Amino acid sequence: MIILGIDPGSRITGYGLIRKEGNRLIHLDNGGIWTDASADFPGRLAHIFRGITEIIDRYSPDAVAVENIFFSNNVQSALKLGQARGAAVVACVVRNCLISEYSALQVKQAVVGHGKAAKEQVQHMVKVLLNLAEPAQADASDALAVAICHANSVNLATRLKGGF
Repeated sequence: MIILGIDPGSRITGYGLIRKEGNRLIHLDNGGIWTDASADFPGRLAHIFRGITEIIDRYSPDAVAVENIFFSNNVQSALKLGQARGAAVVACVVRNCLISEYSALQVKQAVVGHGKAAKEQVQHMVKVLLNLAEPAQADASDALAVAICHANSVNLATRLKGGF
């Protein structure tokens, strides 16, 4: 099973792809869709949409996992983040991908073992779990963590259904 993890952002949308083979997680790719901060915002959203669409077309993921929006004191930032997330989700829907959503707390719990983990702890565990030579860029690492969370959730769902 190929899983695409997405960490939405209006400046950088991180992506990470893993393959789940039994209990093994294999790193396929990761990176960021960088938008031009000087460009108009609708153009930035289109860039995110096209970037996610290209990744889906290249890897044909079986599942997509997206991090939910966190609450922010800055309303403008939250709105922009929501729109960037929407652009990524629509790209997935247009390509008929199955989408699962996870909170930051769920992702940290799945990757590190507790929901209050620091970003550096998440980056380190992603590196270890996927046997990376060096930590991935922060947004890409977060996206890989979302994909790992989904892989672990699939394992749990299978066990709960009696598929030990």
